[in-house]
Amino acid sequence: MSSEKPPEKLTISSYMPIVAMAGIIIVVQIFAILLAAPMQAEDMVAFEDPTATMNSLYYIGLIFIFTFMLLVAIKKNMKWIIQLVILLAVASTLYYVLYALFSLTSVSPITNSVISILLSTGSTVVLYKFPEWYVINGIGLMVGAGAAAIFGISLAVIPTIVLLVLLAIYDVISVYKTKHMITLADGVMELKLPILFVIPKHSGYSFRTEKFDKQGEKEAFFMGLGDAVMPTILVVSAYIFIEHAGPISYPALGAMIGTIAGFFALGIFVMKGKPQAGLPFLNSGVILGYIAGCLLSGSPLY
Repeated sequence: MSSEKPPEKLTISSYMPIVAMAGIIIVVQIFAILLAAPMQAEDMVAFEDPTATMNSLYYIGLIFIFTFMLLVAIKKNMKWIIQLVILLAVASTLYYVLYALFSLTSVSPITNSVISILLSTGSTVVLYKFPEWYVINGIGLMVGAGAAAIFGISLAVIPTIVLLVLLAIYDVISVYKTKHMITLADGVMELKLPILFVIPKHSGYSFRTEKFDKQGEKEAFFMGLGDAVMPTILVVSAYIFIEHAGPISYPALGAMIGTIAGFFALGIFVMKGKPQAGLPFLNSGVILGYIAGCLLSGSPLY
């Protein structure tokens, strides 16, 4: 999560982008919970055994490999490869999201597949041709919720917590030590893809014409898609794997509240004008919120 120079004097309005980003996270989490049941019914799982902790290590390994490939592509000025891979990932995730939604209707599986393919492909084309900030945010919401739902129904609570702890440690190392995550963000941002959320600083802002000059002040605030997705995995996992009576899962609700608390703590540092590793704040918040929700409701921790 990042912003450039903060205002010389911070006012209440200065924190509105932070509030807007918190709202985005909440929408992603609610949408992911709504997607969880139909995705589970359609067997859209990433791992066969959701209780296996090795799944978390496998996921981390994939992140390492993918990050290395992106850095090599940036260094060799082959950003078209990054663009192609991410657009394919966007299209496939949109397909799963749309298929899960249409599965709630009376359409046949074949019709569902055709409609989902057409809509996901069309949305990806619109994104490629017209990457304005509201297009990126809209598609980012769907992709983020879909990805969080898929991994949330694929990982039980303990493997999810292991994953979040490892990702938080990795985020600290990659942002503050090796700093390759900052290099990656700078290299990918100009491709204008839904791997981030954009909050404009003024009404006339256009992401399509944004000049990513490291020396200049950016006209918007940016939050990485992963900052919304990763804690949401635990929200979905708690909702699916921890038994609850009625429509409200207090462990999941606690996880949501904890995420927002961690996000506002992160926001305080972001407003100072420097990029921050978001996952240590967000993942700590969601884990603590989940534990609090379990303890207050009398639910088992796992």
